[in-house]
Amino acid sequence: MTFQTRSSKNAFAGAVSLAALELCLVGFPAVCAAAPPAPPTAPDLDKKDAELSGHRLELRGMEDTIEASQEQRRQIETEIASIRADRAKLTAALLDAAQNATASERKIGETESRLDTLTGAEDAIKRSLASRRSVIAEVLASLQRMGRKPPPALLVAPEDMLAAIRTSMLLGAVLPQLRGETEALASDLSDLVQLRQSIATERETLSSGVAKLRAERQRLAALVDARQSALAAAEQALGAERERAIELSKQAANLKDLIARMETEVAAAARGAEAARKADESRNRAAQAAPPAAGMKTAMAPFKDPARLAPATSFIETKGLLPLPVNGSLQRGFGSQDGFGGTEKGILISTRAEAIVASPCDGWVSFAGPYRSYGQLLIVNAGQGYYIILAGMDKINVNVGQFILAGEPVAMMGDGSVKTAAAIAIGAVQPILYVEFRKDGVAIDPGPWWVKPELQKVRG
Repeated sequence: MTFQTRSSKNAFAGAVSLAALELCLVGFPAVCAAAPPAPPTAPDLDKKDAELSGHRLELRGMEDTIEASQEQRRQIETEIASIRADRAKLTAALLDAAQNATASERKIGETESRLDTLTGAEDAIKRSLASRRSVIAEVLASLQRMGRKPPPALLVAPEDMLAAIRTSMLLGAVLPQLRGETEALASDLSDLVQLRQSIATERETLSSGVAKLRAERQRLAALVDARQSALAAAEQALGAERERAIELSKQAANLKDLIARMETEVAAAARGAEAARKADESRNRAAQAAPPAAGMKTAMAPFKDPARLAPATSFIETKGLLPLPVNGSLQRGFGSQDGFGGTEKGILISTRAEAIVASPCDGWVSFAGPYRSYGQLLIVNAGQGYYIILAGMDKINVNVGQFILAGEPVAMMGDGSVKTAAAIAIGAVQPILYVEFRKDGVAIDPGPWWVKPELQKVRG
């Protein structure tokens, strides 16, 4: 009986299940949807746990990647800031060393000028004494005779009245002239002693100045090497571009052609020209947006920031503010006769041997190297179509495409043994620096740009 009852129950349950399945198939899907889902099995749980763990690991990896990127970005920003700070410090040190060297050169020049004046005065006194040698001999002989046989004293020998009168008459005739010659001789000898003392002092000053200049030049050379080494590390194609620049300099017919070729066929010069163009555009936009007072303030102090990577103001606004590139004396000015039937397109400055040459303005180097009869030639793109040309140096220590600041050392003069066309034209023995300003390919007068007190006498 028990077995039959269980069989009946199982048959009934099977019939109910079969009926429910038929209802789902016939058209009552809601009944099936409402049916509770079957509980998940152990393998399903393990699979979901594994997927969740994978998502968590992926999320943690993304977070770590973001943190690493941020840390890397911070390191890069710090490195860039450090590089900029180092560049600013290096540039500031270069400017300071160049100014110290220039000041030493100026002081040495002033000392040499005073020494020449003193030596000339000493020679004049020596010539004067030599021309009066016979008079001096007579004066000394007269004084010696008077010392050996003085005039008689009336109170001691009253009977020698006649001799006393005769001696007085003789001394009265000779003494004024003798006194004048003696005073002139004493004055000349005193001046000669003072001159020799002054000459000795000036020579000591000159020796000290030369030693200081030598030390400043050594410091400057080390700073220049550090600057150029840092730039060379960033410029992989520097050697090839330098060779290309030399090749172009041989092909260029004139300076205008040379500039055009450099800025179209040499990558570094092209980058500099593009940077100059962008700086001009950026400055024009800033000038239009800024009030006039701000523009005037910037124009009055365009060279204050040693970390600048572009000119702080337009070149046209630096009139009357630019420092001259070297110590020396102006030999020929713009527009003067050049000795060949034409006029000078630039200015000629005579310098001392191994004088430091500094850039007169901010700009990008368009060319650096030898060019025809110019000797070592440096062309600086100052923006707005202005170019500064320096020629006649012995050594250039900046590279094509490099941005340089006003007052930054860019070259060194030689000793005058190698003659450029400019030096030959004026028959100069000392080194000659040629300076030319160009606007859109045409030479212009650089006079309005120089600091006014230094227009005639070039910085010393």
